[in-house]
Amino acid sequence: MNIKNIKRILVLTVVSTLAFTSCNKFLDINENPNNPDKATPSLLLPSVQAAASQVTGNAFQVYGNFWAQFWTQNPSSSQYRTIDQYRVLTTATDRAWSIIYRSALVNAEQIINSEVVGQEYYKGIAYIMKAYTFQMATDAFGDIPLSEALQGKEYMNPSYSQQSEVYDSIFSYLDKGKALLKTKTAEQVTSQDMIFGGDKAQWEAFANTLALRAYLRLSSVNSTKAANGIKALYAAKAPFLTQDASITYTNTGGNENPMYNEMLGLGRTQNAVASSTAVSAFIANKDPRRFKFYQLRPEATEINSIPQGSYNVTKDVSSAPNALVGANGADNNSAVAPAKLISAAESFFLQAEAVTRGWGSGSAEALYNAGIEESFHATGLTADAAKAYIATAPDAKFGTSIADNTKAIITQKYFAMCGFQGFEAWTEWRRTGYPTFFVQSVASTLGAGLKPLRLPYPNSEITTNANFPGSITVDKPVWWDVK
Repeated sequence: MNIKNIKRILVLTVVSTLAFTSCNKFLDINENPNNPDKATPSLLLPSVQAAASQVTGNAFQVYGNFWAQFWTQNPSSSQYRTIDQYRVLTTATDRAWSIIYRSALVNAEQIINSEVVGQEYYKGIAYIMKAYTFQMATDAFGDIPLSEALQGKEYMNPSYSQQSEVYDSIFSYLDKGKALLKTKTAEQVTSQDMIFGGDKAQWEAFANTLALRAYLRLSSVNSTKAANGIKALYAAKAPFLTQDASITYTNTGGNENPMYNEMLGLGRTQNAVASSTAVSAFIANKDPRRFKFYQLRPEATEINSIPQGSYNVTKDVSSAPNALVGANGADNNSAVAPAKLISAAESFFLQAEAVTRGWGSGSAEALYNAGIEESFHATGLTADAAKAYIATAPDAKFGTSIADNTKAIITQKYFAMCGFQGFEAWTEWRRTGYPTFFVQSVASTLGAGLKPLRLPYPNSEITTNANFPGSITVDKPVWWDVK
């Protein structure tokens, strides 16, 4: 894909510039979701993708990396203290909610409803992105507006749907998207697609991998549905991702990685630093990836870290995240870090879990090893380094029982997601309870032993939606979290 394509540059400029400086306008092709303007699918698609990656790569990236205990608040600064305290204000989620609904979902719906002839490929991708965005939203907040959310001004106060209904819709959107991709006479999608450059095979693999992720999310709450859905994917010989689904950024003004762009807006202040929870586990496994995910301090030979939430009782001695993950304010290389919607490593780990549970075919151990090897490759480490890690790391041992192997798969997925996919790592911990070494933040304002299990609904919904169902505290689990 040509990242210098003018449409792409314009979209990323708007995304990055407004990510920090504006909470009111973002990719405003359709500012009002209840009275959308008309625009062609080729113009709307980059807006959908940029909006989804903005949330994945910035707001949810911060919450996820903190609550997955990869990062904690730097004692020398204060931006994310409330996140370490598990005391997120409702106003803090207004922007992410607005981007999800007003930019990603409204524009995806506009593509789907377009009357322009020959737009089936665009519509197929839009359905898949709609599924991705709705899953991201419901995994964060729980019950959310669904059927009435994008229907125009007659639904100024959309009702909320249960998560089970949202998940049913996700699977339906993915099926519709894949069917549209098979259309023979559709107009080609190329550089307007910032993720795969219009590669239909990759979009099919993305849809299947997203479906696999979603079905596994139901493994504890509805194992029959999960098993049947996954078995159907394998019966259809569904291809899964073998490369990252991501957006790559540039180091030119306004086109930077969304996490780094926010740090620029904060004067390059390094708020996120290494948490001892993750770093101690990396060290215990002699995992060389820690030197890729975190930056060594001057004269140090090991990654320094502080206990989660200990910013009030600890000096500033912790390592910052590395530029590789886009979260080092002092390193301009952070600008070009990708925002990963689904990584290749995650795809292999999802497949390994499906096979381990008896719902997929193939070698669970081979897929598990492939997930680790892909993670090492993504950080610039060699295949030999990955093989040595698999052979020696205590947390990398693959056994014979479903329980032990599921624990190994999710724990290794956690390590692979450090910095890149914090929200997904936190979400998988909520689903499975793995890894088992999480601690309560020193700064927690919740009761003893409690941890955050959801994001609070935004203030905009509380104050403007007459059908808002009521606030839920962050320590209450979402529907599929029954571990």
